[in-house]
Amino acid sequence: MTSVAEDSGGRRRIPVEGEKPPLDWIGYLFVAFFAVPFLLFNIAPVLFGAYVSMTEWSIIGQPKWVGFENYVDALDDEWVWVAFRNVILYALIIVPGVTVLGLVFALFVNKSYPLSGLARTLFFAPNVVSATVIGLVWVYLLDTQYGLFNIVIGKFGISAVPWLTSTEWALIGVSMASIWWDLGLAFVLLLAALQDIPRDLVEASTVDGAGPWNRLRFIILPHLRPVLSMVITLQLISTLRIFSQVYVMTNGGPAGASSSPIHYIYSVAIVRNLFGYASALAISLFVVILVLTIVQRYLIREMAS
Repeated sequence: MTSVAEDSGGRRRIPVEGEKPPLDWIGYLFVAFFAVPFLLFNIAPVLFGAYVSMTEWSIIGQPKWVGFENYVDALDDEWVWVAFRNVILYALIIVPGVTVLGLVFALFVNKSYPLSGLARTLFFAPNVVSATVIGLVWVYLLDTQYGLFNIVIGKFGISAVPWLTSTEWALIGVSMASIWWDLGLAFVLLLAALQDIPRDLVEASTVDGAGPWNRLRFIILPHLRPVLSMVITLQLISTLRIFSQVYVMTNGGPAGASSSPIHYIYSVAIVRNLFGYASALAISLFVVILVLTIVQRYLIREMAS
C-alpha cells in the first residue's frame, strides 16, 4: 500500500514511485520517552560498572586499570563463596516456600465464601510494605527473649530459639521474613491464573468422579504451568538479589552466616571503599543470575513439552 504524505499547503499527495517517504518524527519522540531513561539509568550504569570492575578505584581520584585482576581476586575470596553458598540455601528455602504457600493461599480464596475478600487483602498486604519495615517487624517477632515466636513455642515446653543470633538459625530466620514478604505477588499471580481455568472443565471432572487431588494434578497444575514458571523465575531472581532483610535483621551475621552476595558487595563498596572490586562482584552476580534464568526457563520448557 502506498503511503500518503502532505505538501506544504496541507494537501495530501501520493509520492512518486521510488521516492523515499518523509520521516515520521512523532513516533521517534514517543519512543524516546522510554528509550532515553532506559539507556541512561539501565544500560549506561551496566557499561560503566563493567569498566569500573576492571579498575582499582575508591571513588576518589582516577581509576587505575587492572584488567581482570578483580575477578581473579573474587575467585580467591572465601567470603564470596560463603555469600553464594548462603544465597543457594536462601533459594532452596524461599523459592519453594513462596511458590507452595502462594498456591495454597490462592486455592483457599479461589472459592467464594464470607470474608474471602478480606483474606485476599491480608495475604497480599505484606507485599506492599517496604522490606525495611518487614525486617524490623520480624526482628521483634524473632527476638530470642521477647519475640512472639519464642513465646508461643515456649508454651509447648520448647526452649527459646536464637533465630537471628545463631549461625545455625540466622539464615532460616531471614528466610521466614522473606517468604512472608514475597508471598503476596505469587499469590496474586496464581489466583488470577486459577480464575482463568474454565469452570466447566472443573465441574466436568467432579461429575466424572475426580477427587481434589486428581483435579489438582491433572487439571489445575497443567493450566498453571506457565504462571508457575514465571513465579519461580521471578522468585529465584529476587532471592539472588536479597539484601534489605539481611541488612536490617542480621547485617550478614553472625560470622557471615546470613550474608548474601548483594550484602557482601555493599560491604566491599561502602564499608571498605573498594568500588572496583565491588563492581566485579556485581557483574559476576549479574552473569550468574542471567545464566541461571536461561537454564531454568529451558528446563521448564523441556518439562512442559
